[in-house]
Amino acid sequence: MGRLEKPVGRRLGWERVHTRYLYQSPWHHLRQDRVRLPNGEEITYTYQEHAGFVIIVPVTSQGDVVLIRTYRYTVDDWVWELPAGGLGNRPGQSLLRVAQEELAEEVGGESPRWSYHGWFYVANGTTDIRGHLFLAEDVRLSRRPHRENTEVMEVHLVPAEKALAMARSGEIRDGESALSLLRLEESLRRSHHADRPSRGHPRP
Repeated sequence: MGRLEKPVGRRLGWERVHTRYLYQSPWHHLRQDRVRLPNGEEITYTYQEHAGFVIIVPVTSQGDVVLIRTYRYTVDDWVWELPAGGLGNRPGQSLLRVAQEELAEEVGGESPRWSYHGWFYVANGTTDIRGHLFLAEDVRLSRRPHRENTEVMEVHLVPAEKALAMARSGEIRDGESALSLLRLEESLRRSHHADRPSRGHPRP
């Protein structure tokens, strides 16, 4: 999952004395390192090791972004998000395959056109998790979603310009979703009929 050794840190004079794991699962570990700093001080560094996740910006042929409004127990709030899913329980699967499965499972979507747009750190002060970004174009909501019991969500078709405005204004408070939309702003602006009002209604 994460790298036991820290080669960059070692070159800076940070010495890992020992490591223990307070919790482990297929999705993430809670890791605790004892570290000796260059000045000789020893500190305890506790953080989450995570297998990572994929996040998808799905765009229909009409230029609408498929957004999710979901309840998140951790923050006890309804949050606007993009479809996404973790890698920890899918060993051996490609990033693209995981992204395709998540789009189908969460919103019932499928796409003939996929492109990968790199990765980003989410909260690098507390976790090593990486988000892998995909653009899915000409998306069709043609399947019945297959969600987990904890996934309480609505699916909304939002014009690309409005979705970008929601990311810029803070209406989308999920950082990884806002960043993903803004990183793909040029592609979204090129999408056909991006300024056309949404024809969609919330889906269960």
